[in-house]
Amino acid sequence: MEVLLILRLCCNCTYALLYKPIDRVTRSTLVLHDLLKHTPKDHPDFPLLQDALRISQNFLSSINEEIDPRRTAVTTPKGEARQLVKDGFLVEVSESSRKLRHVFLFTDLLLCAKMKKTAVGRNQQYECKWYIPLADLTFQTLDDSDSCPSIQVLPEHEIEEMKIKISVLKSDIQKEKKAPKGQSRVERLRKKMNEQESWLLLHSPTIPFRILNKHGKSYLFLLSSDYERSEWRESIQKLQKKDPQPCVLSSVELQVLTSSCFKLRTVHNIPVTSNKDDEETPGLYGFLHVIVHSAKGFKESANLYCTLEVDSYGYFVSKAKTRVFRDTIEPQWNEEFEIELEGSQYLRILCYEKCYDKSMLNKDDNEIVDKIMGKGQVQLDPQTVQSKNWHMDVIEMNGIKVEFSMKFTSRDLSLKRTPSKKQSGVFGVKINVVTKRERSKVPYIVRQCIEEVEKRGIDEVGIYRISGVATDIQSLKTAFDTNTKDILVMLSDMDINAIAGTLKLYFRELPEPLLTDRLHPAFMEGIALSDPAAKENCMMHLLRSLPDPNLMTFLILLEHLKRVAEKEPINKMSLHNLATVFGPTLLRPSESESTKGHHITSASDIWSHDVMAQVQVLLYYLQHPPISFAELKRNTLYFSTDV
Repeated sequence: MEVLLILRLCCNCTYALLYKPIDRVTRSTLVLHDLLKHTPKDHPDFPLLQDALRISQNFLSSINEEIDPRRTAVTTPKGEARQLVKDGFLVEVSESSRKLRHVFLFTDLLLCAKMKKTAVGRNQQYECKWYIPLADLTFQTLDDSDSCPSIQVLPEHEIEEMKIKISVLKSDIQKEKKAPKGQSRVERLRKKMNEQESWLLLHSPTIPFRILNKHGKSYLFLLSSDYERSEWRESIQKLQKKDPQPCVLSSVELQVLTSSCFKLRTVHNIPVTSNKDDEETPGLYGFLHVIVHSAKGFKESANLYCTLEVDSYGYFVSKAKTRVFRDTIEPQWNEEFEIELEGSQYLRILCYEKCYDKSMLNKDDNEIVDKIMGKGQVQLDPQTVQSKNWHMDVIEMNGIKVEFSMKFTSRDLSLKRTPSKKQSGVFGVKINVVTKRERSKVPYIVRQCIEEVEKRGIDEVGIYRISGVATDIQSLKTAFDTNTKDILVMLSDMDINAIAGTLKLYFRELPEPLLTDRLHPAFMEGIALSDPAAKENCMMHLLRSLPDPNLMTFLILLEHLKRVAEKEPINKMSLHNLATVFGPTLLRPSESESTKGHHITSASDIWSHDVMAQVQVLLYYLQHPPISFAELKRNTLYFSTDV
């Protein structure tokens, strides 16, 4: 009877701990130790006593950090250590909505939990949503994709709008820190930024990671990068190779394990900047130039390529992709990319084997079927990468070595409009000088790049957003600057993203923006007008005030971008996406104008209020019915051009 009473006491520890002193549980644990010493192993009560002791010990450990401050495991019913291998925050699609979960991978099972709401001052607790023994866990195969639920993805412009709002808040926080009595407002701004960053973290991931239990029930997570998905899959598969045994947890055992997660966890906060200490590095803002040179260590010939990812706003995004180097064990890419950084701290490189077998294509657009051969990451140390010289490095991954070089340019330096010293070219030369020399209404470079994009790039996913190879862009820049006779042949042979990148670079390097320095303040005021009729009159009046070459070029570009956006279901580029890409390029004032009356308090200030307005200006014209040059000029007779 005594054994049964002690067993009942321990099995109800969850509730007893809330109402009875901890020393009673401690005394019970000591009694259990003594009983086990004097109970034969073949006695029917022996396994029950073992279970009672294990449960009691786990409870004591979970509530008293002094007992085991570095605890990384709990004890299984068989007396084995259930080790925590990996944990992290993932987005789960549950009942057609996104939920932020904390996922724990143990040596024998995967547990999905949510943080319970607790009263102020009380310890946080987890609630188990579900668990799958690793012996019963399988990954969804390509053949199962027909039964997958459709993934709801927000329009990209909503994601971009939220990023800009967060950047504005970061800028405001930095300003308030320096203001007298600004601390209370800083806390309010931090809270608001935490809400917005959490929203972004929840709605940004789109890469599916599906797992099934032995009954065929599917669980769907959405991840932000293929790197992250590969890490989780590889960690699970590595444990499965050790042949873990099936396990079924009782309600008490599940509660014990879930309670222990709070102390076992290695990731304590969701990865948002508002959770970071002020002393922590804010990351890099600007442009990272990366040259992917080569790779070695492959055992068999394959079709190989690399992708580059950087972190931004708490998650990783893919930024660039090399060409596929076919049938080789030592690919020599030597391709340079320019990657925009927004508070980034890490660069990831993934190496893939390209699959050309159409029967292996997944019907889910986001599912990558190419095989990951290796992956690795490096920290972007500001002192290392901010040197004017290239920094060469090697990432080792699964026996493969990828050689690359990188250097960083801060945003304030990279966005400078620097007039060209040679007025014979087109880059860095005023647009009216180029059109007068060419005897054209629109620069030749603009017309040719637009024509080529519309010919074979209008269906390209991410056109104008995906980085082109920097060396290709530089080749085209040189060709246009020197008026090479073979420019048309070069254009027809060149990767379409390089041509799109050349057009963006041309507008970025104009000595003054296409919509001019003089009119920039008026554009900022006009887009802020709330009355639709007043805004229409002002915005059309501003267009009429542009010099003829600027206006013609802008209208040609405007109609081109509208045609690109018509293919949004295929190329994923909406009007808002295109406005985000081109707005700052077409409106950002030259350095002398942009610094008048402004003091930049942080690198992220540049991407704040002005950029939001610049995007909105271009979006206004993109959403406007077709604008005729002749009609605008006809109306000039009735309006003053003084602004």
